[in-house]
Amino acid sequence: MDQIASSQDYDTGGATPYGGHTTETNDLRNLDFLVGLSISQEYDYSFEIPDECLALIFQSLSSGDRKQCSLVCRRWLAVEGQSRHRLALNAAAEVSAYLPNIFTRFESVTKLTIRCDRKSVSINDEALTLISLRCRNLTRFKIRGCSEISEQGMHNLANNCKSLRKFSCGSCSFGAEGMNALLNNCSSLEELSVKRLKGIKETFAAEPIGPGTAASSLKSIVLEELYNGQCFGPLIIGSKNLRTLKILRCFGDWDRLLETISRRKNCLMEIHLERLQVSDAGLMAISKCSDLEVFHLVKTPDCSNKGICAIAENCMLLRKLHIDGWRMNRIGDEGLTAIAKNSVNLVEFVLIGVNPSSTSLMAIASNCQKLERLALCRCETIGDPEISCIATKCMALKKLWIKGCRVTDSGLEAFAFGCPNLVNLKVKKCRGVTTKVADWLRSKRVSLVVNLDADGMEPDVMEVSVSDGGA
Repeated sequence: MDQIASSQDYDTGGATPYGGHTTETNDLRNLDFLVGLSISQEYDYSFEIPDECLALIFQSLSSGDRKQCSLVCRRWLAVEGQSRHRLALNAAAEVSAYLPNIFTRFESVTKLTIRCDRKSVSINDEALTLISLRCRNLTRFKIRGCSEISEQGMHNLANNCKSLRKFSCGSCSFGAEGMNALLNNCSSLEELSVKRLKGIKETFAAEPIGPGTAASSLKSIVLEELYNGQCFGPLIIGSKNLRTLKILRCFGDWDRLLETISRRKNCLMEIHLERLQVSDAGLMAISKCSDLEVFHLVKTPDCSNKGICAIAENCMLLRKLHIDGWRMNRIGDEGLTAIAKNSVNLVEFVLIGVNPSSTSLMAIASNCQKLERLALCRCETIGDPEISCIATKCMALKKLWIKGCRVTDSGLEAFAFGCPNLVNLKVKKCRGVTTKVADWLRSKRVSLVVNLDADGMEPDVMEVSVSDGGA
């Protein structure tokens, strides 16, 4: 009877006349609890995260991880696309058909890179116009290898993306007209980088580049591997707020342009000259830039001690100085002694293919008390006595790079107790140095990182990189 009553109670709701529960009812309740527990374990807690927070999480991930996350569900796909501000695209012609879908998903892009392989046909003006219409808020734009983009495409880009602050192009075919369209419409442009611009070969005499409305905002100009780079002269001269000027491997005589720049008041703080036709006249013009803090002079055979002395004596704020003398022996003790006397604020000093004597090196080690990073590469006169001098005098030195010098184990032993702040020592292609001294130094100074080419730890990729951000 009890079993029948219990069965009836279950059928009617499982309650007894006294408000209690039968055994079967309790078992069912336990089953409901377990089912609810399993459901809660499968619950997607990411639904409780607002889209804005989810976007911040995505922004802290690498590009590959973001791609993986976008495959989780439709919501993550949408949030990842809407929160992506930086995008790099293959700019081959066949990509043009997919551009509307791409920028429908990535509608918030502000930093865009398009790059086409040399063996492929690039996107054309029509595709570039579509990109500019869908990405009107672009602040950074980089174009590489897009030979099908002409002056008209640049006109459309400049008209539609007037908020550009950084623009970089390389191996493109448009010329002065396209560059002027950009400079005339993008009044907020701060950084301009131009490399191998093929279209300016024919237009130098007819149409110079700049200054345009961007001249008032430009802070950095980089010209690299240009045949008629002097056509950017009006832009460089007219950019009164220019802080950084880099002219690398460009043809033609640059002395006259540098002299013109020096005649007006400027605020240049960083200048890089590499493999240029520039002489001491150009260096003397640069010496009038009293705010100069960073100067790189690389493989300019017409420059000598005279120009280096002028810069050292007039640019008293120099913090970083790189000199590659190309083993021409035109820059030596006279110029280095002038640097030692005047550049008391020097923090980073790189010498490549220059042969200082012990006298000039002693002066630098003694007078440049703030020196933290020093590189000596292919200096034939640098041996154990000079290295010992550095170990004794350079109290602030943190990083030292020695490459291709006449240094032996005996010279490096001085760093067991010298240079108390030294944290990184790199030695390459010095035949007199063995791994024994490296192991010995590591045992004497546990905090000192010693890298030798014999250790296989330092690939010969860069000539020198001693600064915190790379040289």
